[in-house]
Amino acid sequence: MKQGQQNIRHLSLTELEHYFEELGEKKFRAKQVYEWLWLKPVQSFSEMTNLSKELRQKLGEQFTLPALTVDLIQQSDDGTIKSRFRTHDGHLVEGVLIPTTSRFTACVSSQIGCSLSCKFCATGYMDRKRNLEFDEIYDEVALINKQCLEQYDKKISNIVFMGMGEPLLNYKQVIRSIEKITSPDGLAMSPRRITVSTAGVAKGIRQLGDDKVKFKLALSLHAANDKKRHEIMPINDSNNIKSLIDALNYFYKQTGNEITFEYILFKNFNDSLQDADELIKIYRQVPADLVNLIEYNPIDFASFQKPEESKVQAFMQYLEKHRVNVRLRRSRGKDIAAACGQLANIDNR
Repeated sequence: MKQGQQNIRHLSLTELEHYFEELGEKKFRAKQVYEWLWLKPVQSFSEMTNLSKELRQKLGEQFTLPALTVDLIQQSDDGTIKSRFRTHDGHLVEGVLIPTTSRFTACVSSQIGCSLSCKFCATGYMDRKRNLEFDEIYDEVALINKQCLEQYDKKISNIVFMGMGEPLLNYKQVIRSIEKITSPDGLAMSPRRITVSTAGVAKGIRQLGDDKVKFKLALSLHAANDKKRHEIMPINDSNNIKSLIDALNYFYKQTGNEITFEYILFKNFNDSLQDADELIKIYRQVPADLVNLIEYNPIDFASFQKPEESKVQAFMQYLEKHRVNVRLRRSRGKDIAAACGQLANIDNR
């Protein structure tokens, strides 16, 4: 990126119109450029083929267009596609397309690396290099949507912010990316089809409530008491379970939006019926729609193991018996390290 040049995608349509008027160009040129930037995202000014060569050159001298590019694509036996994207400044970040019979979900990242150091997550063993900008997050979604159209002749139906990083520690950019994703001049997706997942930033959850957001919220709980949660998620030191329950209730009171608990089962750690009882107590304190039980996906850095299937079923049946709305989420893309907790920019071909 050249010194002093502005990222053109950080301009509003009105600002672009003003720029073209100052150039002595027709106002509609701004709309043409805006469509290239958002509706059919291009990676360079030279691709804007309905503009004159001279005008494209001027844009290139005045602005930058630091779009994400696809660095590596891996396809799983189950149809899951993992993409490694490269940023304009050479960082790598991963996103995943998860196809099922009923939906096509884009799992996107919000940070390059992560600062939370969750013990079961490969991204947690990386350093956080920087936050992603809103237009970079948008690019992830647009590029995954393009893959979905090419592979399955369908647009993505859902987006989950469950990739690399903690979305609520990149609050402004995540919110701005969702505004653009849901905008008619962006991807025009319904916010009800977007879920933001947090490891538990109580202040951020409350802010979502104050901002009256329209999307769904998922809390990565993974342990139902503070002692165990502290062992695997250091963020629990400053955001204990009570503070999260209070924040979730505030969020629901302000928005009425769907809340989900995410709970990875670890062998002989959080998979006993006593753990299930503690989870039920939390579930009853929050107007949660669902508990997502998640299969643990082993990573090289951690010694956790997946429980036996009989233990998983017993845990799930116990929750059901106590009127908890629970679903077992089977992992997708394990063979290419694209499953929950496995994203770390590693080439697993």
